[in-house]
Amino acid sequence: MKRDELAAHLSGTPDHGALRAWAREILERAAGPGVAAVHHPLGFVCLPVERDGGAGVCLHVWTSELPAAAPTTSAIHCHSWELDSYVLFGAVGNRLPELAPDGRPTHRLFAVTSGPDGDELRPTERTVRHAAGTAERFGAGAVYRLRAGVFHESVVAADGAATIALGAERPGLPNLSLGPLGGAAHRVARRPCEGAALRTVARAALAGLSG
Repeated sequence: MKRDELAAHLSGTPDHGALRAWAREILERAAGPGVAAVHHPLGFVCLPVERDGGAGVCLHVWTSELPAAAPTTSAIHCHSWELDSYVLFGAVGNRLPELAPDGRPTHRLFAVTSGPDGDELRPTERTVRHAAGTAERFGAGAVYRLRAGVFHESVVAADGAATIALGAERPGLPNLSLGPLGGAAHRVARRPCEGAALRTVARAALAGLSG
């Protein structure tokens, strides 16, 4: 399936069988030539499937086979794109903090610029006060959406999860991460996930689909 067909499934009644079969096909060939999977700094493996200008499709896989996420700022961030996701297995939670521009600040916003080899994070002049906010949770077969600019932190159980993720860029909006007040500009490399590591991730995801 191409992106338009996947988007139709995610905006209407999902054909669970077709979506899972599509994901299985991607995973079964994941360790083949030309698959440019990467370890994301937030702790999952991203398998890019389709990219057309500002729109794209990826498979995201969280598994205990991977090291824990170690973000250099925090796991709380917002995208410059609209995100529609379908949960293939497991459960994905989103914590939605309250961020107020007034009062005593607790964090600084960092602008994130992504490139082929990694991310540049630069502190901005904007500071916020962080409060816990709300949380949401989505199980297998659910579709969830995150609008561009919504700050969130994804939470996945130790037994893992996988999603089909469709993104659509909103020009002019920044990618931001919540960081320490005194944090400095820095770069985070994107490590490729390939060979034995990618095969391990693919096997874990295929086992999750079978379960």
